[in-house]
Amino acid sequence: MNKQRIFLIGMMGAGKTTLGRELAERLGYTFVDLDDYIEQREGHTIAQLFESEGQEQFRKKERQALEAVVHQYNGVVVATGGGTPCFFDNMDFINQHGTSFFLDVPAEEIMQRLLASDLSVRPLLAQKNETELKDFIVKTLAARRVYYEQASYTLSGKRYNIDQIESLVKP
Repeated sequence: MNKQRIFLIGMMGAGKTTLGRELAERLGYTFVDLDDYIEQREGHTIAQLFESEGQEQFRKKERQALEAVVHQYNGVVVATGGGTPCFFDNMDFINQHGTSFFLDVPAEEIMQRLLASDLSVRPLLAQKNETELKDFIVKTLAARRVYYEQASYTLSGKRYNIDQIESLVKP
């Protein structure tokens, strides 16, 4: 089988990591969560990097990590950070080096998932109350949609059929 790179993009809370792990296992691919990769590479959490260096420096490190993953792996499923496609020419880079899937989850579902998680590990959400969180999700999703919709495929809804995804990536 011809191994390839698969990139999962979408908002935080869309299920990129969960789906990515399952898809990688199913395909016999390596799984890389880009945020985890950056943390291991830099020796700091994403929250620490945002706080100490700011978002602009973090986005540069994120791009470097994206390039490193592409050069390091074939046969990989990459769960990108929610903002990854929206900076530099990352979306073009992703599409040039693999197949991308936009996990288009409704804003209300994203909010419920995020409220059930530890928001302190997410620098853009850490200090938000429920009203601010909902406002952030709606506005951010609207602003990022133009990048996300450049993906090779869009998967809409709350749950995804992994068999369907697998059929789209198998040669």
